[in-house]
Amino acid sequence: MSRSAEAGSARPPVTADDLDLAVRLAVASLREAPSAAWEEKAGTLEWDCWETVEHLSDDLFAYAAQLGPRTPPSQGEVPFLWESRRPGGPANAIHADREAGPDGLLQVLEASGALLVAMVRTKPSQTRAHHTYGASDPEGFAAMGIVETLVHTHDLTQGLGLPWNPPAALCSRVLTRLFPDAPESTDPWSTLLWATGRADLPGRPRPATWRWDGTPRG
Repeated sequence: MSRSAEAGSARPPVTADDLDLAVRLAVASLREAPSAAWEEKAGTLEWDCWETVEHLSDDLFAYAAQLGPRTPPSQGEVPFLWESRRPGGPANAIHADREAGPDGLLQVLEASGALLVAMVRTKPSQTRAHHTYGASDPEGFAAMGIVETLVHTHDLTQGLGLPWNPPAALCSRVLTRLFPDAPESTDPWSTLLWATGRADLPGRPRPATWRWDGTPRG
C-alpha cells in the first residue's frame, strides 16, 4: 500500500516538535566531526561540508521567512538576496563567519532551525505561503525543513565519516506528508533516501528526478 491511501485518513501530523528534534539530532551528530573534515565533499554533492551546512541553514531560514510576513507571499519568495561565495557554491542569504569555526557554523544551523520552529508553532494552520513545489501551510514547511535536515545531514555524515540514522517514526511522518505515493512496507529512512534520489530500494532504482508535494492535506 502506498502512503496516498493513508493521506486521506487520520494521520499523525508533522509538528514543530518534530522539526526541533530533527535539528537537535543533526547538530548533536555534526558536533562529533573532526575539525579537518569540513572541507571534504558532502556525499554526492558538489559542495563541501561547510557549504552544505550553510545551505541547510539557508533552507530553514528561507522557510521561516516565507511564513513570516503578516500576509505571506503567494506568488514568489520574500526577496532576500541569495548569492554564492564561489562559482558552483550554494546561493545563500545565510553565510557563517569562517573565523567562528565549526562551533559557530553549527550555531548558525541551530539558530536557523529555531526560527522555523518558532514560525511553525505560532502561525495559524490556515496560513499559506509560496513554495516552488506548491503553496504550503506551516505543517508543510515543517515537514520540508525536516526532510532538508535529515537528508543533508546524511550527505554531511558521509563526508565527515559519522553515523546517522534518524528515527523511523519521524521519517514516516514526513513521507506521509510530502511523499504520499512512497511505498509503505519499506524501512522509512531508506525510503526517504530513495524518495530524495539518494538510494535504491529493492526492485526500485533511485529516481533520476524527484520532488515532494507540500500542498496542504484535507
